[in-house]
Parts: sequence; structure tokens; C-alpha cells
Amino acid sequence: MKYWLLKSEPNVWSIDDQKKAGLNGAIWDGVRNYQAANNIKKMSKGDLCFFYHSNIGKEIVGIVEVIKTAFIDPTDKEKRFVAIQVRFKKALNKPVSLENIKKNPNLNNLPLIKQSRLSVMPVDTKSWKIILKMSNINKK
Repeated sequence: MKYWLLKSEPNVWSIDDQKKAGLNGAIWDGVRNYQAANNIKKMSKGDLCFFYHSNIGKEIVGIVEVIKTAFIDPTDKEKRFVAIQVRFKKALNKPVSLENIKKNPNLNNLPLIKQSRLSVMPVDTKSWKIILKMSNINKK
């Protein structure tokens, strides 16, 4: 299993919207950055993703699971970019802010800090565990 981080503006698509999508989940579409699209192509069914509220809040608020791997993004008329389908897993007990992530020296290698504009990025296992601990949540 691999770990990822997906960014969404909460006024466009929030963790609450994701939760309301239910067991069928929702298509994660609209990615138009080639590096982010390449990350989507590397995802496998069952991979877990942190759900990050960007612009408003700037914090990790939950976890979603990849339930359908990369397919042509239906919102891309050129058929160059891909989407995935994700399902809500859980909300974090305590959101983990970008500010607190930046303060933790063990998280300096995260793309969230190094490539702040990237909307889909990998998260290494060590960083995943640190962020879970910061949110007071235990992995099931």
C-alpha cells in the first residue's frame, strides 16, 4: 500500500462533501498538472490518501481510500488527463495544519512543503505515521 495527499479547496469539494458521497465515493477529477497526473497514475486500489483543505484552512482533515484507479478524466475534453475514484475513510480527530507540519523537522521532506502548489503528491510511510500521531488518530 502507498500513501498520498490530495488537495481540495473546501468551498469547492470538502471532506464533508466526500463523506456525503457515501460508499460509491466520488471521482477526483480536474487535475491539470502533469506531475500530479503522473502521481494519480501510480495509485493502486486500496491506497490511502490524506485529504487536505487548501487555500481555506490549509490543513489535513481526513483520509480517503482509492477505490478505482486512473481512468480518463471525464472533465478533460482533450482526454490527456486522468482521474481516480476515492471513498471517505475517516475524519481526523484534530486537523493537522500546514503550519504545524512545517514546524516538525521530521516532515521537511514532504512535497507539501517543497512543492506547495502540487495537488496530488506521495507521502512516505514515516511521514504518514507522524501526521497520524499529530492528529491523535491510530491507524486501523
